[in-house]
Amino acid sequence: MATHSPERTERDITGLLNMAGHALANRLAAALADVDLTPRMQCVLVHAMEGERTQIQLAALADLDKTTMVTTVDDLEQRGLAERRPSTSDRRARIIAVTDRGRAAAEEGQRIVDAVHADALSGLSASDRSAFLETLRLLADNREMGPVRRARGR
Repeated sequence: MATHSPERTERDITGLLNMAGHALANRLAAALADVDLTPRMQCVLVHAMEGERTQIQLAALADLDKTTMVTTVDDLEQRGLAERRPSTSDRRARIIAVTDRGRAAAEEGQRIVDAVHADALSGLSASDRSAFLETLRLLADNREMGPVRRARGR
């Protein structure tokens, strides 16, 4: 008995996004490894440099779970790139402060991130690049839309 695949009207968007994301993440990780950073470390350093933020706030910005965040900050501290300090506004809270060495590492890391991203988008025209990035932003902003509901009677 022959089985028929359901007809698809679109390419496998999930698969394409996963493959593109995986390839880009691998390229970024390899490039940042040249300066002894991971993408997580880079992300945390950049967000920590923006202002006084707690570990929990940085975890939310970097989309990291608590355990991963603790490990990442531990690694940053061991390398002398960041340190936990008491908050100036809440004595119970501890913030992640970037050291001078960490600031230099984050700046070099950002140059690498920017170069990897530019290379990944280099095959697109300026208008296609702009449209692509805007579409990705829309998809990312809509990630909390919840499960798709099936129509009744199916």
